[in-house]
Amino acid sequence: MNMEIWDKVRQPPRDALKTITGGRLRGMTDINPQWRYEVLTEIFGPCGVGWKYEVEKLWLEPGSDEQITAFAKVNFYYRTENIEAAGFVKQWSDPIPGIGGSLFIAKEQSGLRTSDEAYKMAVTDALSVALKMLGVAADIYAGKFDGSKYKNGDNPQTGKDTPRPTENTITNKPVTHGDQATEKQVAALYKIAAKNDLTNKELDQLANWYKTGKRVSKKEASEMIKDFKGILDRYLDYRQEVGS
Repeated sequence: MNMEIWDKVRQPPRDALKTITGGRLRGMTDINPQWRYEVLTEIFGPCGVGWKYEVEKLWLEPGSDEQITAFAKVNFYYRTENIEAAGFVKQWSDPIPGIGGSLFIAKEQSGLRTSDEAYKMAVTDALSVALKMLGVAADIYAGKFDGSKYKNGDNPQTGKDTPRPTENTITNKPVTHGDQATEKQVAALYKIAAKNDLTNKELDQLANWYKTGKRVSKKEASEMIKDFKGILDRYLDYRQEVGS
């Protein structure tokens, strides 16, 4: 009974997933928020009747390089009466809190950019955080499912073993210039990394996270040289997000 809701919402359908191709979460899986609302409605009933949320607080906080982040704190509730045969008293659940954020003023190559959807995105992010506590998309967050196959152990729905993927998002291959990034660019990157107290291996990992192809391109190397600290900060945020 304790896992009833969790098991119903742990695995999103493939068409609700998309691989993030840019920014600090590059390589991670993005989940369509509309799927979350759909599955909540299937289990609890319409929004406002079977489930609801309230925005408790909205605020801004300054960050590095003149960037400003919008934050939101929400509380999610669901009607316990809609859980079949659970035997709960008919009432709203205790609040399930979540905090999320999105850049309000972001630093880009062309300069600072203001987003008029920062609070909306922060609320969506906060709601997704709260719903993790119910197990919504749990297999994605746990790294067990990539949208097409399970990575370790059994598929909870079929009970069968599934193969491990043959490729990793982040590899430990070294920075390579070859016919792309020049030797001068690579040397400059290692020099900048040393000034920022990064080992060669740590630079290699950063470069492999940032690159889009098999090798670091001249354009990507140029971007890293120009905004090394900003890219490094986004990479560290990403590592913290995935818990590695």
